[in-house]
Amino acid sequence: MATIQDISASATINIVSVLGFLMGFAFLRLQPINDRVYFAKWYRKGIRESPRSTGVVKKIVNLDWRTYVMFWTWMPAALRMPEPELTDHAGLDSVAYIRIYLLGLKIFVPIAILAFAVLVPVNWTGNTLDINRDLTFSNIDKLSISNVPSGSLRFVAHVIMAYIFTFWTCYVLYKEYEIVSIKRVRFIAAEKRRPHQFTVLVRSIPPDTDESVSEHVEHFFCVNHPGHYLQHQVIYNANQLAKLVEELNSLRNWLTYYETCYERNPKTRPKTKTGTWGLYGKTVDAIDFHKAEIERVLKEEAAEREKVMNDPQSIVPAAFVSFKSRWGAAVCAQTQQSRDPVLWVTEWAPEPRDVYWDNLAIPYVQLAVNRLIVAVAMFFLTFFFMIPIAFAILGKH
Repeated sequence: MATIQDISASATINIVSVLGFLMGFAFLRLQPINDRVYFAKWYRKGIRESPRSTGVVKKIVNLDWRTYVMFWTWMPAALRMPEPELTDHAGLDSVAYIRIYLLGLKIFVPIAILAFAVLVPVNWTGNTLDINRDLTFSNIDKLSISNVPSGSLRFVAHVIMAYIFTFWTCYVLYKEYEIVSIKRVRFIAAEKRRPHQFTVLVRSIPPDTDESVSEHVEHFFCVNHPGHYLQHQVIYNANQLAKLVEELNSLRNWLTYYETCYERNPKTRPKTKTGTWGLYGKTVDAIDFHKAEIERVLKEEAAEREKVMNDPQSIVPAAFVSFKSRWGAAVCAQTQQSRDPVLWVTEWAPEPRDVYWDNLAIPYVQLAVNRLIVAVAMFFLTFFFMIPIAFAILGKH
């Protein structure tokens, strides 16, 4: 039995949750420390710079109370912005996100109007609940199908409305999918050409006793894609080298930081400790220390690079293969290249910033096994999570 109080409580919880998430988003969005997270595209385009504030606190927390009062002003502006301008401003994902809300209105507003106009009167005038004195019910229950007598022709209205609701939902979804698909194609066509659009990732390259991995890849694609193959790059297991490069970049960032501190205050040379994260150890000059560390890591990086390039065991049975046209790359990425489905496995190459290099050294079969293990684990996690909830509900009743 549903009551007005139950519906009000549910609505209150949902509304408070939405407002809480909105306030949390607004608060985090206004903090200077999160500026690059929420405005990454503007930074990449060069139209926004890091907030310049004096003091450690102001660099982390926004202390301007006026921005908290007017935090909601961007929402009406985003809804009024034309879609082409919004796409250029925030990307196609933002347009699709707003259209999801509009899609909900297109689907549910007509359905709600039709349901209140047809189904509510049909259910309310059924009088089944009033006749059966053994049932406990509320006025809300009279609006449901439970108030319709068994075998009544009133069920025809429900069947007809079910067909109408289904047809309307499918039609709106079809038209919306068509619109979004056209926008996506136009967005991709308007983008500048990028290397990954012409490149395919090839995994599980079979070994050949007469050829190296590089020669084998070149020979295979010259034979099977003679008019479209351009070049290739074999992949090396350079995980240790990647760690050195990451360490080198970190040291350079710290060196830039300390040099900037010294430029702002030339009277005092910045100091640091030689231990982990500068928390312990001998106190030394920070600039000289990081310069010496950079020289050390550069030598280690050069030695590791030489080792990787000259060691045949460092070559991974995978390669990035580039084609002369996007059509050639699409054909290769979406077709099976060998009779054995686990050899010469192709897929679209990710963008360079999206490549997780550690995983490229994992054999394709092992990746498939890992995916299967994760899928099975998720199934059992969901299944055993439902069991205690089911018992809790049964115990409650």
